[in-house]
Amino acid sequence: MQPETRTDELALSHLKVVITRPAHQADALCAQIEAAGGRAVRFPVLEILEPNDSKPLLELIDRLEEFDIAVFISPNAVRKAMNLIRSRRAFPESTKIAAIGRKSAQELKGFGRIADIYPNKRFDSEALLELPEMQDVGGKRVVIFRGDGGREMLGDTLRARGAIVEYANAYRRGRPDTDNGEILYLWSRNELDVILVTSSEGLRNLFDMVGKLGQMWLRSTPLIVGGERMLETAHELGFKVEPEVAADPSDEAMMEALLHWARNRKAEHE
Repeated sequence: MQPETRTDELALSHLKVVITRPAHQADALCAQIEAAGGRAVRFPVLEILEPNDSKPLLELIDRLEEFDIAVFISPNAVRKAMNLIRSRRAFPESTKIAAIGRKSAQELKGFGRIADIYPNKRFDSEALLELPEMQDVGGKRVVIFRGDGGREMLGDTLRARGAIVEYANAYRRGRPDTDNGEILYLWSRNELDVILVTSSEGLRNLFDMVGKLGQMWLRSTPLIVGGERMLETAHELGFKVEPEVAADPSDEAMMEALLHWARNRKAEHE
């Protein structure tokens, strides 16, 4: 539910908002922004690719029944892994499914599976680890479906609790060849208002992709980030405006943070 976007349809009137989600995942958020009167400027900074070597993933899928819990880190992990699983076998009923948050749980429903374990608030590894079902895992076998090179914290913590953990790299993230001409033009005319970024990797890609001229403008542009961990990256890259922090990287949370930022901006100019 997003009551704010319905009750204040022009909250983003005349604002140009850069959306950095992968191209195939940007439509819903762009539609919400435009329904609220804004203009969504698409500038994907990540793309989701097949693993360089799928053999380890396929071998793990073939012995999926060995695991007590299968954790899906993201909707991309669900989509990539479940498509392969469905092409090779039935998902074992004895294996419980854990998801990082609502979006991953919703994606699982599209494959006819219900997540047994997922947090209702805060959609990150820390929130999943706080759940009762993830405490007493001594001796349990856990597989984590993720992108190549993802965070190790979840697996490390579960191992410290006695679990036997394996990673399944279901996809890899790449930096797309996105044309930066439009956002450089908007910056040159002082017409780019705010940028939404949902991961530290995406923020670093954005910084590199806009080039040296763009980096000067980027550092002075308001930024909305998808979690507290990204603040360190923003500070490291030299951002001059303290970012607005969304509760999590979901469309709903990013939109809520964007509306909060827009209200504050309007109040400052009145």
